[in-house]
Amino acid sequence: MIARIWHTEVAPARADEYERFAREVSLPMFRQQPGFGGVLMLRDNSRCQVITLWASHDAIAALDGSSTYRETVQAILAQGFLRGEQKVELCDAHLIALGADVPLAEAVRPS
Repeated sequence: MIARIWHTEVAPARADEYERFAREVSLPMFRQQPGFGGVLMLRDNSRCQVITLWASHDAIAALDGSSTYRETVQAILAQGFLRGEQKVELCDAHLIALGADVPLAEAVRPS
């Protein structure tokens, strides 16, 4: 499994818009992509990271070439709530585990 980590910043006053876009547009788009294994969306004030998990480097290449992904990128840029530059890094995911003590539904804010 490969982790694709996207770094960006969002205007703090527009964080709710960013999170709504992530839930309503980005997440459904990711779920449509072949080889998609999961996503973790993180935000600390203005700093944001989106960590997506992929079956292979080929799946990431397919994402980059996907028309729905490119349309989503254009849409998020057009919203105007992102600031600064975006950066992407790839890492091999050698261990993935979720704790049993906290149900996932309690670990994230409800949509």
